[in-house]
Amino acid sequence: MIRVSGLSAFYDTAEGGRFTALENVGLHVPRGGTCAIIGPSGCGKSTLLRILAGIASNYTGEVLLAGEPVDPKRQTVGFIPQNYGLLPWQTVADNIRLSWRVRHPETPKPPDEEAMLARLGIGPELLPRYPRELSGGQQQRASLARAFLLRPDVLLMDEPFSALDAITREEMQEVFFSLWRAQAVTTVLVTHYVEEALYLGQTVVVLSAAPGRVAAVMENPLFARRETSGEFDEEKARLRAWLRGEARS
Repeated sequence: MIRVSGLSAFYDTAEGGRFTALENVGLHVPRGGTCAIIGPSGCGKSTLLRILAGIASNYTGEVLLAGEPVDPKRQTVGFIPQNYGLLPWQTVADNIRLSWRVRHPETPKPPDEEAMLARLGIGPELLPRYPRELSGGQQQRASLARAFLLRPDVLLMDEPFSALDAITREEMQEVFFSLWRAQAVTTVLVTHYVEEALYLGQTVVVLSAAPGRVAAVMENPLFARRETSGEFDEEKARLRAWLRGEARS
């Protein structure tokens, strides 16, 4: 579903130079799969998501979704940024329906909205509120509702749970996993948490420090397993060694 090859991304600096964010990155995510991307700050993780979303075009190399170049007009891509992407001047209801209305202007709301909101625990009392009136977990649920109601071809998530406390983060990981399992949407997740990468990524890609290069790729044997067994601890140690540049795949 997602195939990236020879990807290098650049930014022009204020001094007139050029900063290389990503260099010769390759990535493959099969249809219905999940890929967790982990790496040090500034290694180009968010840049990679922006390229996959069709937001950034300052790159060389090949980026394909379902065998075609990225084109938001032809492909349906759900994108959850770090701050959830909720518009502060719109109600929760309008935020949840925003992406749907862009794609389906003739239909005021998704036909399965009520079932999705019930599944996410978003009661009718929350719909007329504004994002500032919600807790972090409630904002995350609204963001997930908007993304999954769109029925996207690809879902991109940029550290969506990082601002949550540990207990709420684990709860929202479970919520995401149940939705992903129901829709089997191809997902790329950026995270700073090794445990989260091991829990939510069927494949885990480790990027090096900038310019970001693929340092390691793990076909994750612990996908969707939350446990503290010796095997889990071994895989965490292996990922952390890759992140420190102390081991090779």
